[in-house]
Amino acid sequence: MKALFSRVIALCLVGSAVMSSVTIAANDEINTNDPYEMIKQVANKTFDRFKQDRALIDSDLSHLKVIVNEELMPYVDYKYAAYKVMGQYLRDTTPDQRDRFVEAFEGYLVATYAQALTEYTNQAVEFDPATDFKNEKIVEVNVQIIEKGRPPIKVQFKARRLKDNTWKAFDLVAEGVSLLASKQSEISNLIRQQGIEAVISMLNDKTKQKIDRQPEKEAAAA
Repeated sequence: MKALFSRVIALCLVGSAVMSSVTIAANDEINTNDPYEMIKQVANKTFDRFKQDRALIDSDLSHLKVIVNEELMPYVDYKYAAYKVMGQYLRDTTPDQRDRFVEAFEGYLVATYAQALTEYTNQAVEFDPATDFKNEKIVEVNVQIIEKGRPPIKVQFKARRLKDNTWKAFDLVAEGVSLLASKQSEISNLIRQQGIEAVISMLNDKTKQKIDRQPEKEAAAA
């Protein structure tokens, strides 16, 4: 399942432009008032940046973290996701611990997304039509990843309405399995077993890990 999420993240972040006629210039603003457009535009901008910086990426894979930080993370509600991941242990932490956990979780997400981008190989992504969301607080953006020789992968991006009526994404559901829920189970168990400080250190260590290309043999089996 971890391999599936890595592929899904990579394909959705930089594959959407293959099926979309929308081109987002570098200085164009993302429409955060429409969750459907926001997700498509963010994916397209990330794709364009990926192509633009290809030489930098080839010389230093850590540049993928720069792309994720600048093009993706402003539209991810990582604080909300971090609190959800902490689950019942949130109320047992101090404000300082919560702040440091959110920061560590943000860095962990950046590293996770950057590593996933190394698996992109020009697949196509189809977005389902938007629905009326004016009275909704949570919206699911349905996507299908189309790859020759494989059945389509069904994906949902979940986005939530903020107090200022803008939207941010907070979860990715691949083939019915929530990335947020799986991380909540994993990390809350670690907090229970080792404590919040140990988990913060673990997330910081994972953030610092070097980005490596997955060997072709492993990528094919993923």
